Order: sequence, then structure tokens, then C-alpha cells
Amino acid sequence: MAKVFGANDLSQGTGLGAAKILGGDNAERSSRSPTVEPPSEKDTSGGDQASKKETAPSGSAEPSEKTKEKPPRPVDRKVPDDEVDTGRGLARSLTLTNCVTMIVGCIIGSGIFISPTGVQEGAGSVGLSLIIWIVCGFWCALGAYCYAELGTLITKSGGDYAYIMEAFGPFIAFLRLWIESIVVRPAALAIVGMTFALYALRPIYPDCDPPKWSIELLALGMIVILCGINCWSVNLTTSVQDWFTYAKLAALIAVIGTGGYRFFFGGAKYRDSFDNLFEGTSRDISQPAVAFFSGLYAYQGWTYLNFVTEELINPRRNLPLAVMISMIIVTLVYVLYNCALYVVLSPDEMLISPAVAGLFAEKEFGKLAFLMPIIVAISTVGSANGLIMTSSRLFFCGAREGHMPVILAMINKEHRTPIPAVVFTCLVAVGYLFTAGHIYVLINASQVTIWIAIFVVTLALFKLRYSMPDAPRSVKVYIIAPIIFTIGTGALIVLSVIGAPFDTVFGLLILFSAVPIYVIFVCIGLPRPLRRVMHHFTAFWQKLFLLVDDNKEK
Repeated sequence: MAKVFGANDLSQGTGLGAAKILGGDNAERSSRSPTVEPPSEKDTSGGDQASKKETAPSGSAEPSEKTKEKPPRPVDRKVPDDEVDTGRGLARSLTLTNCVTMIVGCIIGSGIFISPTGVQEGAGSVGLSLIIWIVCGFWCALGAYCYAELGTLITKSGGDYAYIMEAFGPFIAFLRLWIESIVVRPAALAIVGMTFALYALRPIYPDCDPPKWSIELLALGMIVILCGINCWSVNLTTSVQDWFTYAKLAALIAVIGTGGYRFFFGGAKYRDSFDNLFEGTSRDISQPAVAFFSGLYAYQGWTYLNFVTEELINPRRNLPLAVMISMIIVTLVYVLYNCALYVVLSPDEMLISPAVAGLFAEKEFGKLAFLMPIIVAISTVGSANGLIMTSSRLFFCGAREGHMPVILAMINKEHRTPIPAVVFTCLVAVGYLFTAGHIYVLINASQVTIWIAIFVVTLALFKLRYSMPDAPRSVKVYIIAPIIFTIGTGALIVLSVIGAPFDTVFGLLILFSAVPIYVIFVCIGLPRPLRRVMHHFTAFWQKLFLLVDDNKEK
């Protein structure tokens, strides 16, 4: 870990009341890490018995066949220290199934129900639209595979933040943490909450928009309930994620099944959209690029599993396997879902309203069409739950490295959940709920910073291959994959800058507003009176929620 300026102040508890982040502190954390002693030669090779035989007197009798000891059993593979659940810190409890539902549940949200309109508008034809959905899935799978190599090399939670920290040091990592903590994660959670409320209230207000207070109240209720679940139990959190993922997949499969039935048994009118697949294809190269961005929006969430790596059982196996399974599932479901839409709706009807799922339901389900908004609401619950879990781990890791208040690096002794980090995530999101007019401006402005972060992470992959060539990697992608992904991500950044220069400048201003924060609170540190206040504040919440410092837990 690279050193940070102002180390002496930090060692006295400065910098947002944070823990030490120097190499010495890393050594302290290493000293408390679970260690598995290597088997001695006596235990593994039978060498002790052999030496006794060699030093025995030459006249001693040879042991009989019955008294001869059996050859030692082969030694089991030594479990790496970073895969052992020691009963301290965050619990390693996420199975392969939990990992798959985490990725699928985070990706499939409201995006798939509104993005088809944007993709069709930019593509101009059914054929190009479906190709864009496939390419978007392949593109995100390529990026997820690059992230899988980093996740199996650096098995710490924190995702982008952890990889940038390891490759480029604490300052660049802090910039990433800053934009995520003050804008991206809480604002995204607030938007998901309002989307849930809007669709959940649609059956009650079918002909008009619900009152603003009802949307805010219902969104607040969902966030508070999910916050409580995430604070109480990791197992309960993953169960909620599992079942809501199964529910949204079942709903999408029902739509796909309906479209498939109509295509094969409904008559020629249901196959009209597929007669001339590329009729109307846009000739303006910028339009398919816009469609590509709309498709990528529906795939957001493919990086989220890397934020909870420390809680995965056997991460070196399960992380890449979960990535592969999840991206295949999501891409297949998305393409078939869009095919089902084109069976029932014409390309022109796809452009009438972003709520294409509602139009599909009105045509096919009749009086049961009110179920579609409920299905969309269910999808958002799973996304919000995954967002809270992964965001809280990001802030937990940032505090553990000394980049956020130390209270956020604490976990409940009994439940082993990062309660302060979960509550922080939800509190900031609730604050955004009541400033709804500014959320979308901030989200749009921060989009370019997200792609910049992904670009830097892919550069980190090259850097770590050079600086850690012999480190164990259960996944090592072909070098052409990160090269293609890096070039493509750079192109996306350029297109974002050209297409939305104001949002880009605003987003970069938010990003670099972290520089004075880093200098004042991390490098220099808090004044002594404020350190004393932070100490009492931290001690109060420790006693209230039975919290222990993950950096100091024995």
C-alpha cells in the first residue's frame, strides 16, 4: 500500500477519525489476519519415521508387516489465508448461487423496462436493435471477465477502489471513493426507490401521476426496510436478493413465453417485425452510439460482486464462475425479452412510450395488465437491496483504509454486519429523495466519471500484471481482452464528452472537489478538538450497536 502524506497525524487518529493507512498499519492488519501454518515435514512426508529407521541399530529386527505403519495420507491443499472464515470481520457466507443472484439481481432492474425504446430509436431497425443488445451483453461480459482476474488476484472487498488503491495508490483511489460516496451510490439508490414507488402506485393511480408526497413516503419506507434487513443479517439480505431475483426472472420468462407462443402459433401478424429485420436502419453513425449507451444502461451492475469479495466462499473459484453464469443469463434474457416485445409491438409502437412493458401487458394480458407495474416494482427492490449491500462494503473498505470516518469500518459483534456503513448509505440516499429535482443532474454529470473509473481499473490490470507477475491468479484473461476493453472504454469516454460537454465538466468538477478534502482531512488531519469529538461520537455508537473496529478486532 502506498504511503500517504501526513502519516504522523494519521497515526494519532486524525483524518476523519480514521484508522492508520500506512504500510505499518497494513502490517498490523496482516498480523491479525488468520494464518495457516504450513505442515511440518514430520506431518507431511513421514520423514520423522524414516529418520528413526535410519538411526536404528543395525542389529534391530525389521518390523513385521502388521506393525509397519501405513504411508501418510496426502496433505490437503493449504487454504489461502484470505479464504478462511475466522469468525472475525465480515462473514464468508456467499455461495455461488448467492453470487449469481447478486449480479443478476443488480443488473435486472427498471432499465430493461425502459431502455428498449432508446435502443430502437437509435438503431432504427429491429435487426440492429437486437444486435446492439447482444453487443452490449458481450461488452459487459468482457469487462466483467477483466474484473474477475482482478478480483481473484486482490481478494479484498471494495471493487474499483481496492484495485486502484493497489495499482496507483491512495490518492487516485480516494477520488473514486469520493464520487461514489457523495453522488453515484446514494443518488442511484434514491432513484431506484422513487422508481419503485412510482410503479407500485401505478395500479392505484392508473390515469394520472401519484402525489409527490406518496412517492417520497413509499420510497422512504422501502429504503428503511432494506436498511434494517442489511443491518440485521447477511443471510437474510442474500435470501431477499435470491427470491426477488427469482421473481423478476420468472416475470421476464412469462413475457418471453407469451411472445414465443404468439410468434409460433399466433398468425402472420405477429411476425411482421421480423420480415425485414434491417428496414429503417439509421445511417447516422451517432444514432447507434446513442442506442449503445441506452443498452449499457440496462446492463449496469456487472461490477457489483467485486465489492463484496471478502464475503464470498472460495472467491477464486466462485467469482469468475458467477460472472460467467450471470452474464450469459442476463444477455440471453434481455435478447429474448426484446424479441418478445417485437412480436407483439411494432417498431413504431416501441417509440410511443418508454413504458413498453405496459403496452405489451395491455395488449396481451388485458385486465391483468396492472401486474406489469408490480413486476417492475419487484425488480427495483432486488436492485436496491444489492445496491445497499455493495455500497456499504465500499464505504466500509474506504474507512478501513483511513479515507472515511473510522466508525464506518466497524461491524456488529453478533451479526457481523457493517451497520454504520449501511446506515450511512441509506441516510444519504434519503437526503437525495427530498432533492429529487437535482438528482438526475448529478447522476448525468457523474456518468462520465464512472467510465473513467472503469478505464483506470483496466489500466490497473496491466500495471498489476507487470508489478505482480508471479502472484496467484485463478483467472488470467488473454491480453487482447483488456486491450480491446480499454480502447472501447476510452472511446465511450470521448463520446460522452462530445455528446454532453456540460455534464462532463460538471462531473469532473465534482470529482476533483475531492482534492482539498483529501489534503485537509487525510494528509493534514482533523484538529485535536475535533478528534476528541469524533472519539466520543464513535464510542457512543460503538456502545449503542455493539460495534467492533475491524482494524483492531482480535
